[in-house]
Amino acid sequence: MRFDIITLFPELFAPLLTSGITRRAYESGLVDVRLWNPRDHAEGNYRRVDDRSFGGGPGMVMLAEPLFKCLTAIRAERQEETPAPLVLFSPIGQTLNHTAVAQWSASAGAVLLCGRYEGVDQRFIDQYVDQQISLGDFVLSGGEIAAMALLDAVARLQPGVLNDEGSHQLDSFNPALDGLLDSPHYTRPEIWQDQAVPPELMSGHHVHIARWRREQSLRLTALHRPELIEQARQAGRLSRQDEAFLKQASDRSFGQHHAPSAKKL
Repeated sequence: MRFDIITLFPELFAPLLTSGITRRAYESGLVDVRLWNPRDHAEGNYRRVDDRSFGGGPGMVMLAEPLFKCLTAIRAERQEETPAPLVLFSPIGQTLNHTAVAQWSASAGAVLLCGRYEGVDQRFIDQYVDQQISLGDFVLSGGEIAAMALLDAVARLQPGVLNDEGSHQLDSFNPALDGLLDSPHYTRPEIWQDQAVPPELMSGHHVHIARWRREQSLRLTALHRPELIEQARQAGRLSRQDEAFLKQASDRSFGQHHAPSAKKL
């Protein structure tokens, strides 16, 4: 799997590629990351990569020609029969989620374009960009943070990267959790600031522990991301026991708050 990153600030990626558990993916070549600066493909003494926007307005726009030459160099080096998709991180893109990350983790990679300033010349986008991705309804100074988020999420799904091979399967949003949020976690000491670890986790009874975690997952998801509960329900992923717990928790919340609109469990 190979990701080519087009960025004006390649130095920003150094900590990502050399720190933490995910560095194993990059050092071993499981996720091959190569950095490309469009300034190296710009013309003139100043290697200009941006200019003012036609029609006026604040900010600068990334020029199409240096990006085109940079992309051409990447395509020549990759030498693929089927060109890897060119991805632009943009507010109009589809929001990145676990399903998309899982798809990318099983792919051959992509070329990731990190925009800067007011954006990229639309003609380059129209001609060469295959897909646009967003992290959410907010604007970053550039696409580098978004690219790092995608790389990190993909890297941790690669075999051998995490210490526990199955740990990512219990992450929030994972199909193994039916797309729900993960349950709370506790560690030593057993009592901290007068708060004890839930007794279910101390019981040693694996079936009871598993059920407690499932119910906590249901509770947290219904409280914070109720749309995920509905998605799991529509997909037939909630058991009768799950539905009974949700109803009981909802009824208990209703009784506590005496308000039809109360949603807390």
